[in-house]
Amino acid sequence: MAETKKPVVKSEATKAADTKTATETTSVEAPAAKAEKAKAEVKETAAKKPGRKPGAKKPGRKPAAAKKEAAATTTSRKAAVKETIHVQFAGKTYSSEELVKIAKDVWKYDLKRKVSDFKDVELYVKPEESIVYYVINGEERGHFSI
Repeated sequence: MAETKKPVVKSEATKAADTKTATETTSVEAPAAKAEKAKAEVKETAAKKPGRKPGAKKPGRKPAAAKKEAAATTTSRKAAVKETIHVQFAGKTYSSEELVKIAKDVWKYDLKRKVSDFKDVELYVKPEESIVYYVINGEERGHFSI
């Protein structure tokens, strides 16, 4: 006896999965068509969000580490400027380095203090009296003749 085939009834989910799989596997696009499709997608995203692309860096901006390095180099350049002050009066000339050296000698020999304790000095030169007034470390005051 001849058998008759019964039609197979598939559920809606199975039908949808079969058509999706068949479409995905059978659709073969040419490379040029793929490139055009990619360009169209980029244009669509650009139209949606104006401005720069996500993840792109703004031109002219430096990362924080680079800013710190740049600041360090500019301050080192500023520190590289050498200043020399000369005080001239009554046929005598003293530079600022010489006056600081004399103040250190006063600190060490006259006041009997350690040179390592000499942190900062303020000098006030009065040429008409031939005297330099000093304030060492913000507390020790005195004067010496030049």
